[in-house]
Amino acid sequence: MIRNVLGSLVALAGTASAVLSPFRDWYGGRAGRDYRARDLFEGITPVESGVLVSILLPFLGAALLVIAGVVLRSRLMVALAGLVVLGFTILWMIRQGQAAGSLVVGGDGAGVRVGVANALAGGVLMLIGALLMSGRRGRRQRRAVREREPVEPFAVPAADQVDTWPPTQEPGMSVQTSPWPEPEVDPYTGPDPRDPVHPPYRPPPPQG
Repeated sequence: MIRNVLGSLVALAGTASAVLSPFRDWYGGRAGRDYRARDLFEGITPVESGVLVSILLPFLGAALLVIAGVVLRSRLMVALAGLVVLGFTILWMIRQGQAAGSLVVGGDGAGVRVGVANALAGGVLMLIGALLMSGRRGRRQRRAVREREPVEPFAVPAADQVDTWPPTQEPGMSVQTSPWPEPEVDPYTGPDPRDPVHPPYRPPPPQG
């Protein structure tokens, strides 16, 4: 449970970083939302892009995957979202390098800017969140956990309670219905003289 919560928080933090990254500068003072999503496959052009058809589009799809993965506790969906963000960011870097002839990181605004770092960090956080999550237990795993749970022994009944031991967990009166001990049977004292079938032994009378 704790792992799922921690992993979900890390993945959601990565989602926020990835979704906000297109609104920041990516290269040469150009924001990520100005790059068309199709330019990642056809080549970078100076044509401005609408927000909903920009590089923000795959990042929004990744955000939906993360939200669904957190709700369903699916590590696979969260990891897939991280791979989508990293994949599109790396593909942009390749296309931008081809268009500019080289890809440089500069502090004067002419190279790779903070928006790319936010996108890369968001994808990495999604993958870390997926690793931290424990995911959902399968039906076999839940059954195995129930079988491994120790069975608590029956508690000994109190002295003032009438019950049999060991307990049977069956409704109804107990076999022993009195809290007092049963009376002991008198010891054997020989045959009963009033018994006609087995009379007591008597010695024969003396002769003479």
